[in-house]
Amino acid sequence: MRPSDRAVLGSRPDASRSRSLPASLAAGDPQPSQLTLAFDDNRLASLVFGHYDQNIAKIERRLGIIANANGNHVTLRGAEEACEHARRVLENLYARAKLGQPISLGDVDGAIQEGALQGNLFPKEDSARPSFEQVTTRKRGTVRARNIAQDAYLTALRRHELVFAEGPAGTGKTWLAVGHAVSLLEQGIVERLILSRPAVEAGERLGFLPGDMREKVDPYLRPVYDALNDFMDGRMIERGMQTGMIEVAPLAFMRGRTLTSAAVLLDEAQNTSSMQMKMFLTRLGEGSRMIVTGDPTQTDLPPGQKSGLSEAIRLLTGLEGIGHVIFRDTDVVRHDLVRRIVSAYEADTRKQAGGPGP
Repeated sequence: MRPSDRAVLGSRPDASRSRSLPASLAAGDPQPSQLTLAFDDNRLASLVFGHYDQNIAKIERRLGIIANANGNHVTLRGAEEACEHARRVLENLYARAKLGQPISLGDVDGAIQEGALQGNLFPKEDSARPSFEQVTTRKRGTVRARNIAQDAYLTALRRHELVFAEGPAGTGKTWLAVGHAVSLLEQGIVERLILSRPAVEAGERLGFLPGDMREKVDPYLRPVYDALNDFMDGRMIERGMQTGMIEVAPLAFMRGRTLTSAAVLLDEAQNTSSMQMKMFLTRLGEGSRMIVTGDPTQTDLPPGQKSGLSEAIRLLTGLEGIGHVIFRDTDVVRHDLVRRIVSAYEADTRKQAGGPGP
């Protein structure tokens, strides 16, 4: 951020929201400090602070500081390191707002993690700080990773021809994979998108489904369509599907094909059998990229049947050209409540298995 975008270490009366310092600081443990930022654009500053200052409140809770916003100014009080961290977060969010990108509570979480990484690598520098990996598409613009796991994921997608991503729901595995695939298509790195899922019901039998083949399989592939619509214009998707540039198909249709110059995504891969997974992985052709995502804890295969995802990860992780990223419950970006739900289930699983608690 330009020096004119902020005023640091200024002194300013507290805004309308008056709070006391955190208990540890009030007791005199660390030496409290005060830091004031002033942003050039009041409208962008209000986007950074959030509706009713909700973004500021989240930063306060996560970093253990007091932040008072007034107009285009915000005063930070607390431990010096925490205030510096909050400054980096607010500057990153302001830079995002200047680019016209929305700022949600999830983006605030991402900026907090990014700010922590920046502080660890460049504790005393204002320039040359690293930033999380990002993916850019024409419709969505630039989407930046929200946490270290997503950053590692996008890095792996850029570096490897085949990437496995495993972890709980809500971590952005499928969404970022579709965004990366669309980006490759728009850059001309690949010529086709092939998005696939195994057609397995989640614990219930739906019976006969009316309609033609596309109408029968569309319910299984709806999450992939949703992600695709986030990154591409609807007219481009329809045209691409008519010309074969975009193909959304169940896994059963992959046998016998060689997929060249394509970005290929297999979603919900925990529901593949060992034979299906081997069949899919051996479809990879020249100039193609393949992404396999899934959550091994949510397998809908019949009892006793081994998941092809877990077996493939065990056999192939570490081979040259193959990336493997693991998401944890702490990496959930969908909603804070989803993160707590996933954490509760994982804690119960560890307890029943006799493992250590969280």
